[in-house]
Amino acid sequence: MLAADPGASIANIATEAGVDRRTVYRRFASREDLLAAIYASRLSAIEDAVADARLREAPVGVALHRYVENIIAVNRTWPVDLARMLADDSVRARRDASVHEVDVFLERAANEGLLRSDLPQGWANALLPQLMHLASRQMPGLSPAQAADVVVDTLLRGLGAS
Repeated sequence: MLAADPGASIANIATEAGVDRRTVYRRFASREDLLAAIYASRLSAIEDAVADARLREAPVGVALHRYVENIIAVNRTWPVDLARMLADDSVRARRDASVHEVDVFLERAANEGLLRSDLPQGWANALLPQLMHLASRQMPGLSPAQAADVVVDTLLRGLGAS
């Protein structure tokens, strides 16, 4: 609901959840506390997705597909944008740590010849999240695994070493 209407009221959220507004307020003192909990859950899911992909240990192709599939599932489960919370230092630090893991992984992918080395620095790092976002939102009929197939194929055919 918050993804569709970031300004949704606690009353509307409670109604959508099938609970009384007081029930929401017993758990969350304010709308901001509710949003913080949602963002924290999304961040935890992202961190779990990154860890599960084993970006530093697994073969690059396997890790890439696993990461993309996991993030598409996170995007669909928690379709809220973290941008509103990035002013919070702890949120930004957690997000930056996950981004760093992916950056290191994509550098590894380039070093191992899976990605072209003649592209501008950071191009794959900028493109991959956009492809995952598109697959998450524009291809709801595909499972996360099927959507990951499309994203990985698009990334590698567009950026893959010839």
